[in-house]
Amino acid sequence: MTVELPLTTEHPHSSSVLPLILAGPILRKVTPQELTLWFAVSSPLKGTFTLYQQTEQLALYTGELSQGKHIRIGERAWIFQVTFCGKFPSNTPLEYQINTQDGLLTELVPDLLYDGESRPTFIIKTHADYVMHGSCRNPHYPSKDSLVAADAKIASQSIEDRPSLLMMSGDQIYADHVAGSTLDSIQQVINLLGLYDESFDKAPVANTQALFDHANNFYGRDKLLPKYLEGGHEIIERVPRLANWLRLKSPVFSSRESGNHLITLSEFNAMYLLVWSPVLWQFVDNAKLEKNLFRWQGHTLEEKWQKLWFDEKATIDQFVAGLPQVRRLMAHVPTYMIFDDHDVTDDWNLTVGWEQAAYHHHFSRRIIGNGLISYWLCQGWGNAPENFNETFFSHVEEYFEQPTSDRHDSLIDYLYRFEQWHYTISTSPKMLVLDTRTRRWRSESKMNKPSGLMDWEALSELQMSLINEPAVILVSAAPMFGVKFIESLQRGMTWLGQPLVIDAENWMAHPGSANTLINIFTHTKTPTNFVILSGDVHYSFAYDVKLRFRNSSPNIYQITSSGIKNEFPNALLRVCDFMDRILYSPRSPLNLLTKRKRLKIFKRDPDLPGNHRLINRSAIGEVRLDADGKPIDIAILTAEGQRVTFPPINAK
Repeated sequence: MTVELPLTTEHPHSSSVLPLILAGPILRKVTPQELTLWFAVSSPLKGTFTLYQQTEQLALYTGELSQGKHIRIGERAWIFQVTFCGKFPSNTPLEYQINTQDGLLTELVPDLLYDGESRPTFIIKTHADYVMHGSCRNPHYPSKDSLVAADAKIASQSIEDRPSLLMMSGDQIYADHVAGSTLDSIQQVINLLGLYDESFDKAPVANTQALFDHANNFYGRDKLLPKYLEGGHEIIERVPRLANWLRLKSPVFSSRESGNHLITLSEFNAMYLLVWSPVLWQFVDNAKLEKNLFRWQGHTLEEKWQKLWFDEKATIDQFVAGLPQVRRLMAHVPTYMIFDDHDVTDDWNLTVGWEQAAYHHHFSRRIIGNGLISYWLCQGWGNAPENFNETFFSHVEEYFEQPTSDRHDSLIDYLYRFEQWHYTISTSPKMLVLDTRTRRWRSESKMNKPSGLMDWEALSELQMSLINEPAVILVSAAPMFGVKFIESLQRGMTWLGQPLVIDAENWMAHPGSANTLINIFTHTKTPTNFVILSGDVHYSFAYDVKLRFRNSSPNIYQITSSGIKNEFPNALLRVCDFMDRILYSPRSPLNLLTKRKRLKIFKRDPDLPGNHRLINRSAIGEVRLDADGKPIDIAILTAEGQRVTFPPINAK
């Protein structure tokens, strides 16, 4: 049944009835034994799921939607996920249909289908022979959305030629960098759906409504977010003149663009509904504040922010126009995700000092926890539903059934202790998706030294999962083998006691994790072919990596595609690209001074004019593997639809 809106709700662009499906379906974990679908809905979903062989009318499988779980996030909003178990045919085209209380899925969402389809189609591929991958999708970055380009490509392919899966390797949302008009839309969605309020302890605002009414609600939230005293003693002793500068109070949330940082759980949840689906955009008036001459609750937006608002809004309008295609893409291709920092906040768990400052303050602890709850609801749950047992759900349901402040904090405390965000995709080769955010190897010597991206125990578990595998795909948000010149700059800022200034985190930044990681690659029982898929850095590149002092080196491929809708400052990247080429060629003696001295790294040249190895375009990555798990095609598909390849060394 559709949901009637309260009479007080403003919805100038639509009728007074919310559609049943607010976001989704997103095809999540898919195996020959399991099919998982994710939705956001305005009332509990009832009905049946039916699976067909392509073009067949006789059902292959029928399952009841009642097998799934609803998590109520507001008066008129639920997150729903269902996993159907059975024996499903692999490597053959399939179609699905959902018959809901309001009608068929294809009637409710008519733009979900590609040309010639009567039902959404997909294929359960047991071989990860073609993977699309990417990260960093910032809605108001001034480029096109490369997920739209991915959808356009899939629209032109036969179902057999589609990717095995879409891997989104971090920063699916930017919680710390939100456009002003998007934040306004988020708050309208919260009102529209009746998403739950919350109260805060030891914060500048008492509750959700006080936040929305505050003078700093738009472009001023950095003034509300907590601060701490930082600036390591070691650098003050080395450079005393910098002491006054370094000992200033620094924000826990270190993003330089945190004026619209998401704070409440309802804001995080609304953000996901707006970046996954076009539905709710038609119910919000994203020019509402403009019509009020940028005035709310007696406050007026400064002129400089008004100008930025209009600049951002033009890009957001283009982003929204592409959302039907993004929703269609994720309804047809199995989609997996893992968090990186911006899904929660910039520099999340970067240093021990950051962690102590963040988690010892109730307000920042709550904000980070809200990001983690929302990540689970909208991303993590569908990756590996089996990781979340009855104990996990008892904590989740206890809060959402009665969302009090104490229960909210209790759920956050439980999620902070949870250690199964990583997961395995049982394709061939096996894909291991790493949690590089919550199980960190913390520095014992300096509070402001970057932590290792995974601790010894997590890396030991990784090594055990690799033993005797012929090939493997590792998904690491940050590249395991990055640009050495940039890493040198990061190391310099760490020495100056300011790792947050340049986001000084990489796999080589912590000696313990760096050496353990390299030992994994040099172990004699680990795979012959390693493919590492990464994002994070806002540029794309491909490296071939060999062991320097062994005749029988495994084949290691570092393949980085970033961002889906984001780019690096171009002039700076060109300098870094040039300096890296000059200083760190495979035969450069400077390599012997790095933690990767046991490795020789060969950098692939993209199939483009010029000498640039780092490609600065919004893009989605494409990797094709042979039967042995070795890449035979490495490319990016830019947001404009251009395909750029990285041919094998000396093959350009």
